[in-house]
Amino acid sequence: MIGYLEGHIIHCEADAVLLLAGGVGYEVLVNPFTMSRVTAGAGNDDMVSLYIYYHVSERQPKPVLIGFASLEDKAFFQLFISVAAIGPMKAVKALVRPVGEIARAIEQKEVSFLGQLPGIGRRTAEKIIATLNGKTIAFMDVPAGNAPDRAPAAGPDKQQIAIQVAGVLVEQLGHSTASAQRMIQAAFEKDPAIDTPEHLLDVIYQEGC
Repeated sequence: MIGYLEGHIIHCEADAVLLLAGGVGYEVLVNPFTMSRVTAGAGNDDMVSLYIYYHVSERQPKPVLIGFASLEDKAFFQLFISVAAIGPMKAVKALVRPVGEIARAIEQKEVSFLGQLPGIGRRTAEKIIATLNGKTIAFMDVPAGNAPDRAPAAGPDKQQIAIQVAGVLVEQLGHSTASAQRMIQAAFEKDPAIDTPEHLLDVIYQEGC
């Protein structure tokens, strides 16, 4: 299964890029925010790297590659599509804002913000909040002096720690993305002084978060 591609963009469309990697051209769907990140200032000789979500199902039998500029964005996408009303193709079109902003809106229950994302609407926004509220703290982009009460006392390093550990829990230890986020949140609530990935993993498995 394809999980990562690195190469040159040889063609762009509204919602996809054709990435030449290892002599093979891969058509990769990207959301508008990712598109702006990977194409900003990129010339023909510039290398572009994308983390890949591989999607195929009975309803979508043709394999689809969905690309992300970071593992954090990919992890958030996998959590986002755990909402019953949202599938991968809908999520690609909806994620037009930075992950940190969307996560903050989920944690602060901003229905109006989420409802304005393409293809979402008010009812789906309410489902997103009902499903994900409390699970997206590690992804939040919190303005200084405006942190929600439920968030761990996190500086930028704490967010990176959470992202690294989420990758270990999901990719190496077989936990689901949602389960990994619950474990991380519980660990930060038990020990706000966590300051390294190793410390976070110790707390998670010490108490069975």
